[in-house]
Amino acid sequence: MAQSFTLAVDGTTRTIVVDDPDMPLLYALRDDLGLNNPRFGCGLGQCGACTVHIDGRPSRSCITPLSAIGDSKITTLAGLGTPEHPHPIQKAWLDEQVSQCAYCINGWIMTAAALLDEKPHPTDKEIVDVLSTLICRCGTHGAAIRAVKRAAQAA
Repeated sequence: MAQSFTLAVDGTTRTIVVDDPDMPLLYALRDDLGLNNPRFGCGLGQCGACTVHIDGRPSRSCITPLSAIGDSKITTLAGLGTPEHPHPIQKAWLDEQVSQCAYCINGWIMTAAALLDEKPHPTDKEIVDVLSTLICRCGTHGAAIRAVKRAAQAA
């Protein structure tokens, strides 16, 4: 039986109708709302490509059922900053030229942004610990760590 969900995504409220309330949030964001920045990676919540913020906390949208969202506010990479006013981690990512293929960029930036929101000046160990939960096949881990440090220094 079809069910209606109202989602607050990147400051905009939209209503969708789905047949399965346990459908992953990722599918609603990509398929129903047409957003392309949370990516489907592993589908198991292990790689991080699908990371969004739910009420400010990084969450793997591929394993988050739509029915668990309720009135929560969802932020995607597109809602983190704008080209004119990027989030500090987005600017640092560009300055450090972190991305190669950029498939995983969504998860890395969203996870790093949440870390910096929680701890504006994280230690090297805190940065490594948080980023170690993500997968990047290009191996840009060192540049990603430098970008987080740069963003922390800019704050």
